[in-house]
Amino acid sequence: MKKMPIYSRIPPPTDPNSPMPGSSLFSKNMRAPWQLIRNTPIIIFIAGILLSSTLFLGWSVFSPKSKPLTQEIIDEAVLKTLNTKELPSKATKAAQMIMPSVVMVRAFKNDSDEKKKKDSKKDHQEDGSLGTGVVIMEDGTILTNYHVIAGSDRVEVVFYDGTKADAKVVAVHPHNDLAILKPEKLPDDLLPATLGSSAQLKYGADVVAVGFPFGIGPSVTAGVVSGLRREFTGENGAQLRNLIQFDAAINQGNSGGPLINSAGEVVGIVTALLNPSSVEKTFIGIGFAVTIESAGSAVGIPPF
Repeated sequence: MKKMPIYSRIPPPTDPNSPMPGSSLFSKNMRAPWQLIRNTPIIIFIAGILLSSTLFLGWSVFSPKSKPLTQEIIDEAVLKTLNTKELPSKATKAAQMIMPSVVMVRAFKNDSDEKKKKDSKKDHQEDGSLGTGVVIMEDGTILTNYHVIAGSDRVEVVFYDGTKADAKVVAVHPHNDLAILKPEKLPDDLLPATLGSSAQLKYGADVVAVGFPFGIGPSVTAGVVSGLRREFTGENGAQLRNLIQFDAAINQGNSGGPLINSAGEVVGIVTALLNPSSVEKTFIGIGFAVTIESAGSAVGIPPF
């Protein structure tokens, strides 16, 4: 009798991936432990991103909001500064820059004349033998008015630090009422002035005059430019042209001193004041200065 084939009573698996009896304890769809370990860095990276995003979101929600910077806030801060701090004026800043360069100029005649002058301080000042100068070069070159030193036998200058020195008159230009002095001795910390340009001046521009009115000083007065390209007849009869008219107060002794702009730059040399009275030479509101350009060309200094 022919034997029948023996088959298992367990039906064959319909899923090819299903484990057969007696097969491995792990399914093909299950991950081995070493496979999970291999994927750990990726899991940590993703978790880090999620954590960072959560923290940033929380900070954005709960952090205090900063106020946007507006013009109103800026104006309020500036106003507070102006109300709580005393700022120096333009005249103060300009004067501080020029002061170390300003000198007193004394001119003396022979002994007999000088003794006569000692009896009257007023006459001594009216004679024009007391004035002001300004140091314009590092070698001590001083610019002043011609009428301050005209006819003198000896000239003495007094520097800002009190140093006194005799000075030689090395150049004059009477037509512009200008003179150049060279002192025989200089202070250690001599500081020449900064020269500007009068071409930038306009009506109403701030100006400051520094000098030794009646021997008192250095004294500072402030005003504005009242006019430009003015003409005036000087003490020696010379017709002065292209002058700066200003209203900063000046008196006898200011002659030869610097007229400066708000930046502290010399734009002119004070040379005269309008004096309708022949009795007293006092300031009535109109002063004149030779432009620094005229001063430079007159005494042979290169253009500024």
